[in-house]
Amino acid sequence: MVKWTANRIPRTDCRKSMALMDAGVIDKVRGFHKSFPQYGVTPLAALDSLAGELGVGGIYVKDESHRFGLNSFKALGATFALANFIAETAGRPVWELDYNAMVSPDTRRELGEFTFFATTDGNHGRAVAWAATRIGQKSVIYMPKGCPAVRLENIRREGAEAHITESNYDDTIRFTAALAAKTRRGVIVQDTAWEGYEDIPGWIMQGYGVLALEACEQLKERNIQPTHMLVQAGVGAFAGAAQGLAANFYGDACPVTFVVEPHAAGCHYLSALRGDGSAVSVGGDMDTIMAGLACGEPNTVSWDILKNKSSYFVTIGDNAAAHGMRVLGAPLSGDPRVISGESGASAMGFLMELLTRDELAELRIQAGIDKNSRILLFSTEGDTDPGNYRQVVWEGKYPS
Repeated sequence: MVKWTANRIPRTDCRKSMALMDAGVIDKVRGFHKSFPQYGVTPLAALDSLAGELGVGGIYVKDESHRFGLNSFKALGATFALANFIAETAGRPVWELDYNAMVSPDTRRELGEFTFFATTDGNHGRAVAWAATRIGQKSVIYMPKGCPAVRLENIRREGAEAHITESNYDDTIRFTAALAAKTRRGVIVQDTAWEGYEDIPGWIMQGYGVLALEACEQLKERNIQPTHMLVQAGVGAFAGAAQGLAANFYGDACPVTFVVEPHAAGCHYLSALRGDGSAVSVGGDMDTIMAGLACGEPNTVSWDILKNKSSYFVTIGDNAAAHGMRVLGAPLSGDPRVISGESGASAMGFLMELLTRDELAELRIQAGIDKNSRILLFSTEGDTDPGNYRQVVWEGKYPS
């Protein structure tokens, strides 16, 4: 079952938030990332056979399992946030920093010793640990209850101190932020924003914007103008980054955008249902296989973009995400394979529901989806929990 609502929130002035995602600025951010020896443009998979099967003009999937060897997109945000922090501490422009400058002994001596804290379901914390280790700094990562041990060990292998708590994601953030505040030279590096904490989340969003810029340019190289875009949301940092970049890149021709969340953590969907522009929070365990999206409080910066620019807000069940994993992992003849984890495949899971369910015909009509539609979506992670990936894709766990 899919729950959905059109965006009827009265529009407000979001120029400040949108300026963060200016295409020219994000191109400069990409220049920073290009200095990393691990950098490479990730593939944009054209699923032509699937598009023909489903009766649309094209389906294009940005595959972030190849990013920096970390199996997800998150390092784009963590590295740029830490670069900005270093630049501010040193009193110089961030554009003067590249990879070699970040990791140099001179920078380490100039910076001194900091401890970077983060809360994560796995991917963000691993990225923060990876980035901190490369600049010779400590990192401490906390994970909400229910996170698999394999993700904890992946973080520890990047050099971090890491623990799983007995709290949900948002309560774990509060715990981590308080601990960072009490630690000498402790810094919280989080992709969610709240009042008084917006600079670092904004830098992280700008890092995420690089993958959206890559995708838009890859489509442009193929003379393709997307008509629709699907973005998954946890706290909304990635969704807001992709939405903001696309709105700036395409202007009045911006694709119709769907924001996709799990039923158990649909804070953006519930905020859109309320319709007054305020953000609604979700509490409790938020039990879902889409662990990267199990976040109950919207990022204030990204919400400002999403409520003004996105077209529809939807929630899906775990079976839909699992279906998306199987569709991407076992493609039709001629289509490339995309290994996508539970959160990464959520947009594809929703797309399969949208294009095949009779009860969603009204939504298809409203959104203008037809044989000419060209649909962009993002697989934001690979098989970050290999055991569960096999259970879903090989053994049929969470049948559709």
